Amino acid sequence: MPINSVTGKITTKADVFSFGVVLMELLTGLMALDDGRPEETQYLAAWFWLIKSDKEKLRAAIDPTLDIKDETFESIFIIAELAGHCTAREPNQRPDMGHAVNVLAPLVEKWKPLDDDSDEYCGIDYSLPLNQMVKGWQEAEGKEFSYMDLEDSKGSIPARPTGFADSFTSADGR
Repeated sequence: MPINSVTGKITTKADVFSFGVVLMELLTGLMALDDGRPEETQYLAAWFWLIKSDKEKLRAAIDPTLDIKDETFESIFIIAELAGHCTAREPNQRPDMGHAVNVLAPLVEKWKPLDDDSDEYCGIDYSLPLNQMVKGWQEAEGKEFSYMDLEDSKGSIPARPTGFADSFTSADGR
């Protein structure tokens, strides 16, 4: 359980936990919490912990739309192990996100599409290794982020887009 749900504190280790849950959701195609599932599988993180080390159980839990092959499964197993580490019960047992990047970077290189017409999309140079892309993003954004900066951001957001009031009436919303 992430520490912020118990204490209300937001920490990087809580973010790591959440990242691990997102990895589990991507692998299984299941939501993190679903009252419609059987009791033992309602809470994805707890159930995933029970199956992640058993390759046959893990293979059975993988989202069928991923259409896994043996060579793909080895990468999936690495991601499952990372998801497990990220969701460790004790926050000090969870890795830093830098570790997650180091685990995922070789997989990104391995599974990078070969028929890419352009190495750049939306201003991101995909020819760079993942850890270099992350470093570039950190440098561009600065290492410090202040929530105080958000208080003044309201002035930069327009009240409504041009022509918004004319584009539809309240009857359109019914």
